[in-house]
Amino acid sequence: MIAVAGENVVDLVPAGGTPDTYRALAGGSPANIAIAATRLGTPAALIARIGSDAFGHRVRERLAADGISPRYLVDAPEPSSLAVVSFDEQRRASYDFWFTGTADGQWAGHELPDPLDPDIRALHVGSAALHLEPGGAALLRMILREHARGAVTLTLDPNVRPDISGDLGPVRRRLEAVMPLCDVVKASDEDLRHLYPDLDPVEAGRLWRDSGPSLVVVTQGPDGATAILEHEAIAVASPEVDVADTVGAGDAFMGALLHGLATRDLLGGDQVGALRTIAPEELRRVLEYAAAAAAYTCTRPGADPPTSKALAGWLAERSEA
Repeated sequence: MIAVAGENVVDLVPAGGTPDTYRALAGGSPANIAIAATRLGTPAALIARIGSDAFGHRVRERLAADGISPRYLVDAPEPSSLAVVSFDEQRRASYDFWFTGTADGQWAGHELPDPLDPDIRALHVGSAALHLEPGGAALLRMILREHARGAVTLTLDPNVRPDISGDLGPVRRRLEAVMPLCDVVKASDEDLRHLYPDLDPVEAGRLWRDSGPSLVVVTQGPDGATAILEHEAIAVASPEVDVADTVGAGDAFMGALLHGLATRDLLGGDQVGALRTIAPEELRRVLEYAAAAAAYTCTRPGADPPTSKALAGWLAERSEA
């Protein structure tokens, strides 16, 4: 079991055919990651505040349908967060967010688990909830507690959203404070360009790796991903696909990365040493699997990551073609 802390967001996605017509699809990076890992076979609990409105009811239904453990869900009086999705000519998604006064970002300290349950092997954090106040400070305290306890692997996906956070200076400083506490970090090249516009994303990832994590992975969209270890970097390609849209692709990668590490018994506070010394070819297989999960997700509208069976069948079909 892994735990994922963060927000749910209802994505308003263009329905096509009729101008200004949208479909409401439950999403949010942390929720997507929990679902992606669970569908592949690593069960997850979501640490989240669920809004009191009709969208909140749909969010709960989505989580329950995928078997996400509700043990850490909090009923919140505030409404759900929203994102209006736009696509460019290559079906790459961009977002306009509504977070002011919503359930996400309003954590009170007593609403967060202290400590996590004994069956939790990893805590994943990141995205908007880490930077929205007052909840971001409460989440940071939980990260510090769990780091000191040393019982879980700590993983991070910053999922930087300038439209939500505004000034990226405080975001960068918080991430740089959290980074030495984490064991695994996944960031997109877009995240790193936002935070360090004068650096190549892989070089920025290398600086993060040098600050403490055992493993930093930089995803590069259709160009694949690069994992940064102490003495080398491992690059993998992304499968070529016909893209429906890119919504949830990075989350599918992160969920599959967690699943790949879990199936190799590399999650848990006692596995940090093993994670630091993972064989390069073993890590390459993990990355290729994660890249395949992300590519598969791009073939489907919205954040709809594959099950283990669906991904295996898709990969088999591609190998036969």
